[in-house]
Amino acid sequence: MCLYPQCVSPTPAPLDENSARRAPRAWELVVEWVEQRILDGELAVGDLLPAERDLAAQLGVGRSAVREAVRTLQASGVVRSSVGAGAAGGTTITGVPDFALTRLLRLHVALGNFPAADVTEVRVSLERLSAQLGCAEVEVGELPGLREIVEAMDDDNLSIAEFNARDTEFHVALAELGQNRLVTDLTIAIRESMKLPIQRGLQGLEDWTVVRALLRQEHHAILAAMEAGDAAGAAELVESHIRSAYGRMPTLQDRSANPSRPNAAE
Repeated sequence: MCLYPQCVSPTPAPLDENSARRAPRAWELVVEWVEQRILDGELAVGDLLPAERDLAAQLGVGRSAVREAVRTLQASGVVRSSVGAGAAGGTTITGVPDFALTRLLRLHVALGNFPAADVTEVRVSLERLSAQLGCAEVEVGELPGLREIVEAMDDDNLSIAEFNARDTEFHVALAELGQNRLVTDLTIAIRESMKLPIQRGLQGLEDWTVVRALLRQEHHAILAAMEAGDAAGAAELVESHIRSAYGRMPTLQDRSANPSRPNAAE
């Protein structure tokens, strides 16, 4: 199935007047052809696509349509194109979607297509898993990178924006400890997308210094549990931290009530 909502089957049923308006553009047919062969196992990482001229002739489209499809697939992290003779050139299936995946999800969350309450629930699940995986992957007491971030947050001279940036680093670093690429990519996308709404939420607090102290305590507690190898305790502390942070910021709850409004978090 094509990943792009405007794509439909390359061999559609007879079109009436309304369905004719939904007919795919030529480049969409090329994208779907590539996607379907990936899903069917006919194309795998490292495989070359047919040459531009050959693929255009095979699908009955212009070479410009093939080029547009390749650009779209490159932006999605599915293929990589290189110039050169023989095996050195051509378009190769890469299957390295990290940046494309995080960028796509980050934009959709940032645009308010997902209510903050839903995002919070997903964060809880992901970061509980990150804490558990991280405890299993690292040696007890050996989390210098995470400790450095937590200690940096103890600086009273940090602005709210700077504090929030360190907070984002903390949650991304926590995800990376588990060495699960999908969990890490999803966490990065979600936490980055919520960075500005959270910052605005913190800036709207009347008792910022009190909340800052609580956030510091929570981060130190999570760090201590991780350093002790207490996977269950770390997971519980992470969940409590995320839920309490959400509850302290009414603007995030307003965003959940109005998910279609990009500025609901302001």
